[in-house]
Amino acid sequence: MSPELSQRIAAAVDGMPAFPKSVQRILELTRDVNSTPKDLVDVIDKDPVVTVKILKVVNSAYYSLPKQITSIGHAVVYLGFNTIKNLALSIAAIGMLPKDNPAGFDVQQYLLHSLATAGIAKQLAHKVDDADPMDCFIGGLLHDFGKVVFAQFMPNEFKAALEHSQAHNTPLYLSLQQQIETDHFVVGAMLAEKWRFAPKLVEAIGHQSLESLIDTDMSACVFGANQISKKMQFGFGGNRCVDEFPPTVQKRLGGTLDQVIASMGDLNALFEEAQVFAKL
Repeated sequence: MSPELSQRIAAAVDGMPAFPKSVQRILELTRDVNSTPKDLVDVIDKDPVVTVKILKVVNSAYYSLPKQITSIGHAVVYLGFNTIKNLALSIAAIGMLPKDNPAGFDVQQYLLHSLATAGIAKQLAHKVDDADPMDCFIGGLLHDFGKVVFAQFMPNEFKAALEHSQAHNTPLYLSLQQQIETDHFVVGAMLAEKWRFAPKLVEAIGHQSLESLIDTDMSACVFGANQISKKMQFGFGGNRCVDEFPPTVQKRLGGTLDQVIASMGDLNALFEEAQVFAKL
């Protein structure tokens, strides 16, 4: 990367909003074995925006609860600690997305793809020994966030890369490397670092191409979830190219792309939940 490009990308990453303090605190609670549902409720109650949005989802037709839920405490009782954490995190990520962008990048389809990838990554984490389901959810949710940085701050180059990728049916990261000299995985990792995510998570987000893929459980879960989400056409992140699982991923996830999809049962319910979250 040239010094000029490094500066432009660093400025673009700095231009992205900070991750909300309440959600950072929720992530800290996630990693604290002594934290209780009450701790989570206390944090969310102090953030009226997150509170309103969580209650909106909890009371949606999707969950069909017997009565209206009016407090975060009751929401945790009905939906569970993990669902509420995932919702809070999703709300934070959605809050970072621009309504529109000069590149004409479809943010709503991108969001659906990211939320579906997050849900699949969380499920895949149960297939391996050394991956935390919550970290895999975050990795899936943020794996493409570098595209948002490009769409906002380098729209012309990003639009050209999108068009090249679709016209030649090549992976978007290769078109970006050709157009910008770097890709959305590298920029996404820079952003995750700015947001002070754990180094293992930053590493997994930054190494998602076949050439750079690292051989860890978390990386396999995020990479695998991304390919499954693309193959099932759950949303559209600007790139239809699906990579088959390399041997390292097959070994960790227990089979080829098609075999792992078959082993996961009906994924449509997971996509329906992603659609509910995306309406936020």
